[in-house]
Amino acid sequence: MDFSAGEFEMRHTAVRRAMAEKQIDFLLVIAPTNIQYLIGTRTKSYQEFQCLLFPLDPLRPKVVLARLAEVAEYTDLSLADAVHGWGGREPEDPILVLKNVLAKHGYSDRRVGLEIPCHYLSVQDHAKIASLLGDRQLIEATNLVENIKLVKSPAEIALIRKARDIALRAMKVAEDTMRPGVSEREIAAVVYRSLLTFGGDLPASPINLVSGDRTCYGHGAPTDRRLEVGDFINIEFGAAYNRYCTTIGRQFVLGEPTARMVELYHAARKAADACIRLMQPGTPAVIPHRAAKQVCLDLGLDEYRLHTTGYGIAPGYPPSWGESIHLFEDSPYTLMPGMMLSVEPPIFIHKERLGARIIDNVLVCDDGPELLTTYNRDLIMLPV
Repeated sequence: MDFSAGEFEMRHTAVRRAMAEKQIDFLLVIAPTNIQYLIGTRTKSYQEFQCLLFPLDPLRPKVVLARLAEVAEYTDLSLADAVHGWGGREPEDPILVLKNVLAKHGYSDRRVGLEIPCHYLSVQDHAKIASLLGDRQLIEATNLVENIKLVKSPAEIALIRKARDIALRAMKVAEDTMRPGVSEREIAAVVYRSLLTFGGDLPASPINLVSGDRTCYGHGAPTDRRLEVGDFINIEFGAAYNRYCTTIGRQFVLGEPTARMVELYHAARKAADACIRLMQPGTPAVIPHRAAKQVCLDLGLDEYRLHTTGYGIAPGYPPSWGESIHLFEDSPYTLMPGMMLSVEPPIFIHKERLGARIIDNVLVCDDGPELLTTYNRDLIMLPV
């Protein structure tokens, strides 16, 4: 287990309090980050249907339904009281198995809170679950656990800091690899090797690495393109430790930058700095977003701000390491100590074939924002 019994007890109490307020007898937890939060497993079972039945009554069992191949791991490495498997030897409909599991553990006539996450639950399985539950009271509870775990405990923050250290070391390796003639793929390869060599996991989302006229792409994958003198270069990746993530992105130039490169970099940096300064506890999440947006407006570049200002970073499971909290205009959230978010307002100009973005992770603390990703935030000029 990555956390103490006391930590899990604290989590269970908070979740059950929220369940009681919504009159939920048990949660059907789907998102793997939430399953990890409640029963402490990092099992790879998210590719097909899985769920945790988490009860309001602490005397009732915590029950997992997962692929048959993952039953042993859930049994050995989680706090589940009962684990049921489906499929594996022969095709099987997991929702039909779920029906039997609900009956076996006395959940068939209970009020259920259902998570409907963006990933991990297919349209077909959702329809079958809705049909299975029928006329009973079905309560949408997608963000119930999510909203509680946005505030990270000291033990979680310790894992985040380990991931951060790995990310900083991997970025140095990436910088040292960048030279004329080296391909984007070769740079990506040394980053991935470094992430694992330095003690991390494979990250939940692929590396973004673009150079030259590809820097106008917001999430470009590395290619066979080889670096040339004068290239603008942007790299973003995540490091993970026990699935807790830190993301980082930096802007490089191979040789001397053009005036426009410098201008765009400073715009992205100024917007990020304006955002970070306002990430104070008790501040609505829209406020730092508006500060970053205003910088881009003042510089006449807002039409090229093609991506969110930032978002929460969580334990990551493919395809994402993000949380529901966004630094965006419609965000209903208020920043609280223990929240950890990315900051990444970009400038991407397709017609100019240029783009600039730095990505930092910021921990909201009692006394203000703490910049976790302390790697050189300047436009990094590489020797040729």
